[in-house]
Amino acid sequence: MIDKFLYSVITVALFSVVMASAAVLPSDISYMINKHKFNANDVSVYIKETAKDRVIASYNIDNKLAPASVIKVYSTYAALLELGYGYSWQTKFYYSGRLNGGLLGGDIAIKASGDPTLNSSDIPRIVAAFKSSGIRNIKGDVIIDRSYFKSIQRDSSHFDKNVYSAYNAMPDALMFNQHMSKFFIYSKDGKHIVKKAISGNSYRVQNSIKSVSGSCKGKRSWPSIRVDHSTATPALVVSGRLSKSCRKRTYRYIITKPYKEFYYALVNEFKKQGIKYRGKMRLGKIPIGAKKFYTNYSDSLEKIISITAKKSNNLFARHLLLTLGAKIYGAPSSLDKGRRAVKHILNRYHLLDNQRCHIDNGCGLSRSSKITARSMARVLDHAYRGYGKRWMRTLSIAGVDGTIKRRFRGSIVQRRAWMKTGTLNNAKNIVGYVQSRSGKLYTVVILTNGKRARWHGAALENEIIKWLVTYGGSGSKMSIDPIDQKIDRNSKKLWGSSTMATVETTKIVAPRANPKRYFIQVGSYTTKPSMEFLQKIIDSGFAYKVIKKDANFKVLIGPYIKPKDATNALARIKKSMPSAYMIQI
Repeated sequence: MIDKFLYSVITVALFSVVMASAAVLPSDISYMINKHKFNANDVSVYIKETAKDRVIASYNIDNKLAPASVIKVYSTYAALLELGYGYSWQTKFYYSGRLNGGLLGGDIAIKASGDPTLNSSDIPRIVAAFKSSGIRNIKGDVIIDRSYFKSIQRDSSHFDKNVYSAYNAMPDALMFNQHMSKFFIYSKDGKHIVKKAISGNSYRVQNSIKSVSGSCKGKRSWPSIRVDHSTATPALVVSGRLSKSCRKRTYRYIITKPYKEFYYALVNEFKKQGIKYRGKMRLGKIPIGAKKFYTNYSDSLEKIISITAKKSNNLFARHLLLTLGAKIYGAPSSLDKGRRAVKHILNRYHLLDNQRCHIDNGCGLSRSSKITARSMARVLDHAYRGYGKRWMRTLSIAGVDGTIKRRFRGSIVQRRAWMKTGTLNNAKNIVGYVQSRSGKLYTVVILTNGKRARWHGAALENEIIKWLVTYGGSGSKMSIDPIDQKIDRNSKKLWGSSTMATVETTKIVAPRANPKRYFIQVGSYTTKPSMEFLQKIIDSGFAYKVIKKDANFKVLIGPYIKPKDATNALARIKKSMPSAYMIQI
């Protein structure tokens, strides 16, 4: 019976409600697409009044296209739904052993939770907390617990040839300085010096620069820099001919493990603040019985998702994905858990098309990620209905900040668009919101893929967005993309914070205490359904609940707040499961 039900759920859940996909394309936009000579299947355009059924343009909205960085919208919105604006990551500090007269007889232990913002500016405050706790001399070691995320061996994703660049940085439960090691190159006494910003043994420096006379131009202006990983401790190899007249330069490269840089930054600050320490770094779990004496908090989630979207920060997006994996499925989080978590959260509201959307790593640095314009518009509409302008402001504001600061500066679009951009070699995309001169707000998804995307994608997007600002029409009223469920404002787990955005589209009426919810009962079994079976229900776009009663396990789909929503779901499910019925609990 379970196999039959599973087949039914999958069949029904994968958007079994057939929606009209006929093109609605104003002649102006059709002309723009043709002018740039895109292949018909390489462009998707979806423009509609935000959170309404009035469509301006609908073209190839179910085509699977590479999203590049616009997929960060999925990661950031899922994090907001699950964790809330006020969420912050915590890095907790413990000590084991006896503390007597300033002497700590045991170890310092640090529990990391994936804070992507931990950096050098936090270190003085952290060490000051040691002193405030009475620690002046540490006899033991420093233990770092990175078990919140599954360990990743690679420091760089190696997505392209720029392997040491910030956008290629891989995540770690104890992230530090966004995985970037800073160093300086400058001339002193006729020779060039390569100096680390954080002294220590996290990596070696192999300096073979040949200092030469002459102007700092051409081949004499830039050294050759690479990282050698052939030994356990990586080496920064600097060579080439460099003019003595070149000014001091600062570099940031992916070189070594972030937790090693953190450790040496901590040890250096110990010395600066007069704390004695002669131990070593160890990786491991927090010792049983260790006492917590300090917690370092990250910036708020609101600030972090804003940086993720506005600056298109890949590392932050990766950490959001893994954090959600740990929250939903437990530590250590992994890429698979993170993907499943984002899908699980967004599919509480049927926002994804599971057959067409593939999230991969959540940051867009992927050649396998796929989305549809319809699914992206669903997410954007849902986010606006729940969080209004507060959510919009986490995106880049045209002509003001982020990736579209210069793109629309001085144009009619300035301060009228809130967007997320995405760029790869064969993808140029933009999604978000545009406000016309008449004051109407539109949800906009424009995806361009293929060989022409690199040079013509942005031009096409700019033309469409400028056209939309001046648009004075009313569009077509079409129920082609209904939102089945509104945000459950009673769910503490969903919001994760007492801070709730003001919804600007509708007035919120306080619900009555402990309201009953509607469920669809699809089966009752003598044995508990397996996690694999239940996971497939989640992946099919449904939330579920298992209740044990009279030695039977009842599988319920839901909850639904309104009976109308439950009735609609029941109608879809009964097509394959005639025995399914609605209950209220």
